[in-house]
Amino acid sequence: MRNTAKITTAVLAAGALTLALSACGSDKGSSSSGSADYSGPLVVAASPVPHAEILDYIKQHLAKKAGLDLEVKEFQDYIVPNTATEDGSVDANYFQTKPYLDDFNSKRGTHIVPVVTVHLEPLGLYSHKVKSADALKSGATVAVPNDASNEARALKLLADNGLITLKSGAGTEATPQDITKNPKNLKFKEVEAAQTARSLDDVDAAVVNGNYAISANLKPAKDALVLESAKNNPYGNFLAVKKGNEKDPRVKKLAKLLTSPEVKKFIEDKYQGSVIPAF
Repeated sequence: MRNTAKITTAVLAAGALTLALSACGSDKGSSSSGSADYSGPLVVAASPVPHAEILDYIKQHLAKKAGLDLEVKEFQDYIVPNTATEDGSVDANYFQTKPYLDDFNSKRGTHIVPVVTVHLEPLGLYSHKVKSADALKSGATVAVPNDASNEARALKLLADNGLITLKSGAGTEATPQDITKNPKNLKFKEVEAAQTARSLDDVDAAVVNGNYAISANLKPAKDALVLESAKNNPYGNFLAVKKGNEKDPRVKKLAKLLTSPEVKKFIEDKYQGSVIPAF
């Protein structure tokens, strides 16, 4: 059973956000006549790093020339950006992967769809206590994200590097119960994805999403004990909207800018392999 209390808190926060923004007349998806209303700025929910940083680069250097009025709203969690996109509090979001979105839509009845894939944040195993994965002692505790898709991704990373073996077919829904071999008798502590980096002083190692690693001043390309491969990786991060809004001309402009040569160079120069362009 996952951390129900924390999820409930996040859902309540999402409700509070919806109420606050609805007071400002945030139903931008339609006009009084029922036709689509694409006036006003394009409001995009994003994780601070690297998503909001990439969007801020576009806002400062590319948006005006493209005729795009862009507003960026930062969120620390993985729930509110989707619920806010679903209810129209924001127009789009940029923070997630396809396996995570598929799981979210299935469990919460939302209708969020990808628009364009922008980058990959390699998932990594980090530690403040050992210098290599092989140095983890028997019975070591490893923190992993507690949402379904990121936990499965974390376990696959450990399996790909020989720390555990997963049963055949575990795939994107793998949990610790799918582990068939655990030679180091690793113990797993399930925490919110945003807390994995912060847990490093309390556990022997943690599997951390790339954006949270960077926010914690970790350098995935340098500091990770093991790092996810970019080859044939299904976990690219993309711009997403509520189904039906893919043709919003503002969304089309942003999608084009997000996959421009200028943004590719910005990602490569700024993140030095810790974030990888996926276009």
